[in-house]
Amino acid sequence: MSKLETWKSWEGRVIEGKFPLRQWLGGSDHSAVFLTEFAQQSSQKAAIKLIPVDNGKAESQVARLQAVKKLAHPHLIRTLDCGLCRLDGAPYLYVLMECADDDLSQILPERALGTAEVSDLLPPVLDALSYLHRNGFVHGRVKPSNVLAAGDQLKLSSDQVSRVVPHDEHRRRDVYDAPETAAGIVSPAGDIWSVGVTLVAALTQNVTVAEAASPENRDLPETIPEPFRGIVRECLQLDPSRRGSLKEIQNRMQPEVRSAPEVRSMPAVRSVPAPLERAPVAESQNRRPMWIAVALVAVVLMIILAVFYSRSNKTPEPAAATNQPATETNPAPAAAAPTRVEPAKPAEATPRSQASGGDVVRRVLPDVPRSAQNTIRGTIKVAVQVQVDPSGRVESAKFKSRGSSRYFADRALKAAQQWEFSPPDVGGKPAPSSWLLQFRFNRKSIQVTPQRVKG
Repeated sequence: MSKLETWKSWEGRVIEGKFPLRQWLGGSDHSAVFLTEFAQQSSQKAAIKLIPVDNGKAESQVARLQAVKKLAHPHLIRTLDCGLCRLDGAPYLYVLMECADDDLSQILPERALGTAEVSDLLPPVLDALSYLHRNGFVHGRVKPSNVLAAGDQLKLSSDQVSRVVPHDEHRRRDVYDAPETAAGIVSPAGDIWSVGVTLVAALTQNVTVAEAASPENRDLPETIPEPFRGIVRECLQLDPSRRGSLKEIQNRMQPEVRSAPEVRSMPAVRSVPAPLERAPVAESQNRRPMWIAVALVAVVLMIILAVFYSRSNKTPEPAAATNQPATETNPAPAAAAPTRVEPAKPAEATPRSQASGGDVVRRVLPDVPRSAQNTIRGTIKVAVQVQVDPSGRVESAKFKSRGSSRYFADRALKAAQQWEFSPPDVGGKPAPSSWLLQFRFNRKSIQVTPQRVKG
């Protein structure tokens, strides 16, 4: 059995008698991450990471994490607890952390980020690194998989943060690491290099083009615009002393990129995600002449009077006509068309007395924050098939297709599990049924089309 298979089999175990391994979230040859619970946190949901202990380094590893636990920054994942445990007779380090929803590495295989998305991603990363460096710490692992979306905040991972050390020859390396890390040198300048490679990955989906930014070859793909082109070149200097500082990078971001007119989005991360704050309303909108406001008030009053007058002369239609749920039958095109709704809108329900056999009784929309919805580029499609028992409730739900984001797929699945249906009548008795719920997420709306699956 491989390490991943072994670690996944640990679901259901309890660490130190207080942290149950509820669900395996992922891992590598070096660690495993599970969903768990933390009673001292309001949401109680947390992630726990299990790491094999290096020989003779258990105490120093725990001490490092205890120091990281004291750090507090809005763009750093919080370390809630840490310690040592034993699993299958072997020692492991556990790190209890704030649970993230998505990370940038889940987005990039599907698409590159736009310049407006990167202009939203970069400031939180730079703020977190500035905080670490001011306090004598280095992140050491800046890369897409460690750029996370937690709720409506973009954050850097913290479980590998450490004090600045002059030499660490046992440190693992990857393509995001600065050249000097091969000699065991881990420093704030190495984080700057990693920011440059992460920018290249985000804008091109190809980290190998980072080599083009070296002094020997100054060409970068045309898809990397300013100011990011200049930032990448300053970050990827072979001499650490010549790399740009975090302050210089922050200055380069203003005002050109911040004034970019593009609609912003990100991953979820998620996926990277993800979730970003909405753009502020332009100041110019608050400076319109007073006569425009007066004219708008007059127009609104005229519309209200016209609507009131028309309603007073029109017989009201039955309420059921506006709430008729979609069904598998063919006649009404409106029934097959998805309803455009906002994610914050409460679950829609159709009274049971209005539902005929085999109809939708209750629709539940995915619970997605507006900040997360703003990260979508294009349309994310998720299809969920549900099995409905004779009482009309969903007894099981599974993905027919997950789409490009685990974050939105998970929310579609949770919503689908709460739908209710009127059971079809077979031989005078209610019968089970099967439905396909097709969710479509975009920046403006969340739509869902239910379709009865026969047989």
